[in-house]
Amino acid sequence: MGRLAMTTVGLTVALSMFSPAFAANAVPIEQMPPAVAAAAHVDHVVELTDRRTALFVFSPAMNKVVQVQILHPKGAAARPSLYLLDGVSAGSESDYQESTWTQKTDAVEFFADKNVNVVLPVGGTAGYYTDWERIDPVLGENRWETFLTRELPPIVDGRFRGNGVNAIAGLSMGAQGAMTLVARNPDLYRGVAALSGCMDTGRVESQAAVRGTVASKGGDADNMWGTPGDPAWPAHDPSVNAEQLRGKDIFVSTGNGLAGPYELGAPDALEKVVVGGPLEAASHSCTQLFDGRLAQLGIPATFLYRPYGTHSWPYWQDDLREAWPTLARSLEI
Repeated sequence: MGRLAMTTVGLTVALSMFSPAFAANAVPIEQMPPAVAAAAHVDHVVELTDRRTALFVFSPAMNKVVQVQILHPKGAAARPSLYLLDGVSAGSESDYQESTWTQKTDAVEFFADKNVNVVLPVGGTAGYYTDWERIDPVLGENRWETFLTRELPPIVDGRFRGNGVNAIAGLSMGAQGAMTLVARNPDLYRGVAALSGCMDTGRVESQAAVRGTVASKGGDADNMWGTPGDPAWPAHDPSVNAEQLRGKDIFVSTGNGLAGPYELGAPDALEKVVVGGPLEAASHSCTQLFDGRLAQLGIPATFLYRPYGTHSWPYWQDDLREAWPTLARSLEI
């Protein structure tokens, strides 16, 4: 696996959003009543098509039912599983009826001929797919790492003939979430794809970006990983923990914020350039730093730097195709 040639970017981003001060009203998780002593289990099932199923799984960690949609092949053959994570809205555009991946891309059609379970969690707005230190007054209880790495995989494998081979991918917030989950749970995943993410939590700019993302949905990142200086921040930093990625199949992609083919003539072109341009420029900068970090450690990875592109779904649809050979190799397909 090699690094593709990098393009330079002339955009810089000052990310200085800070989250509202909800921490005083938050309830520390350790002060909550003990969780119900029950294993995660399927509450009910909706067969959407013969290749797409909605599981509603009770999570003891979050003490609620979480919807997870599975794209799956027909037949009884064992198959691996790809966990596909969303961006900041996490499906909220449709009242949590489905992942934004299936709303905004052709993922259903793309995976229709592939022998893989595609696992699409629905929900977790601005939650970073991590276990929060406290319940947030607006975003509620988030224990996504426990759900995705411990509670859900046995259910997926048991119901959909999973063979125990897993990879994970995500975009934007989900890109950082995917890389963090692999670094923290290296025995669970063999491959990872991160599209337009920022794979560090240590720099001031990166922490500001995380806080701004959480705050954009009304949450407080202090309830997630604590105040600046809390050890939870480096504990969830893929760059700090990059050694744990050794031996994984890794794909990382980013645009550079400049208008590209999907902006030309698009009705929302101005919004994509004004909002999505700076976000993608920031992702480009983060990706270069992560590229350098893996190179420093001698960890092979494939990096794709598009010479254009904003922070928007048409590019992520393309990048999923670019990532598929890397993910398929990790899944032994």
